[in-house]
Amino acid sequence: MLEDRQEHFYNIGVSYKKADAKTRGKFSLSKENQIALLELSKEKGYTGVFILSTCNRTEISGFAERPCQLIELLCEFSEGTIQEFAKISNIYKGQEAVNQLFRIGTGLESQILGDYEIVGQLKQSFKLAKSVKTTNAYLERLINSVLQASKRVKNETKLSSGTTSVSYAAVQYIIKNLPDYNSKNILVFGLGKMGKHTCKNLAEYTQNKSVCLINRTEEKAAKFIEEHASIRKSTIENLSEEIKKADVLIVSTGSDKPTITKKQISENKELLILDLSMPENVSKDVTDFKGISLVNVDELSKITDETLAIRLQEVPLAESIIETHKKEFKNWVNYRRFTPTIAALKISLENIKNDEINFQKKKFNNFDENQAEILTSRIIQKITTQFVKHLKDEETSVSQSLQVINKVFQH
Repeated sequence: MLEDRQEHFYNIGVSYKKADAKTRGKFSLSKENQIALLELSKEKGYTGVFILSTCNRTEISGFAERPCQLIELLCEFSEGTIQEFAKISNIYKGQEAVNQLFRIGTGLESQILGDYEIVGQLKQSFKLAKSVKTTNAYLERLINSVLQASKRVKNETKLSSGTTSVSYAAVQYIIKNLPDYNSKNILVFGLGKMGKHTCKNLAEYTQNKSVCLINRTEEKAAKFIEEHASIRKSTIENLSEEIKKADVLIVSTGSDKPTITKKQISENKELLILDLSMPENVSKDVTDFKGISLVNVDELSKITDETLAIRLQEVPLAESIIETHKKEFKNWVNYRRFTPTIAALKISLENIKNDEINFQKKKFNNFDENQAEILTSRIIQKITTQFVKHLKDEETSVSQSLQVINKVFQH
């Protein structure tokens, strides 16, 4: 079975490392498409499959005969093509795929090093795959190991020291680029996780009392404003009107298509637009108007250099924690693979022992069966222990060794 063969475990996808925001947007998967993709993977008989789709990456991890089977699934449910994927993709296999998930889960692969928002996303992604029943024991153990490593990296290193996230970077960008930012009219459009964090960061790092919030679902905005009285609420119908009044527009709407276009923007107006959405939710042509500045996720992620300098020093410590958990996981995988063979080996040796004791009993009148039983049982224990040691050795090819043991003792 594929799920017992780690060499058929793949991680394929695109990330900020090779793909810009626009290209990543093409490969992003909505929740509905993630479910549809998982359902189809189940129909096709691929086991242990789950998807991680965030603003910085879309990746599928799972067991398949060949990686192209997972790539085809990704392209079927996203706007991206196989040709585009080939130019900007990452494909990891076996131990490399395992390593990739450990690095993602501990914040080492985040666009902002040490950003732990990914941990929540990882948990949600796995929960979704579990609800569609595309997970297996291997994947469950792997994700648990990744989350354990992640917890230790967070508690035992300074990899996530300081505050840094895209929503934090957005507020820092405003502070650094607008001298009188406290008196500017700021409009936040969209109250997803990113929108909430931005509003909280505006309250924490500025004294601005002119923040307006618009969300498609008014009840959500009303509930949020109850807890944050300094923010004013407006409605989606007044969006164009509120944009006219705004000096800064922060967009975090999480739509598949642009929610801000030239139609809503007035000409001859100074306006800074920060697009925190993925795929991008602000149409690029808004910059045709003079005075409009547009900043996206990729640009915002370059802002937190000082914090990153401290974090970079923590990378070796984080990697050593990962190595410990990777080794534990590898031991579990190998143990799971060789346990049936060792059990079969023990049975074969027990049969040889019993045959030999019966033979010796017939041959010698004063044969001490109890002594022979104790002696041979100890020998069997020592032989099986040696085989287990051999199979656990880093240099051992477990597949080849299991084949040899099965050949010698099963036939």
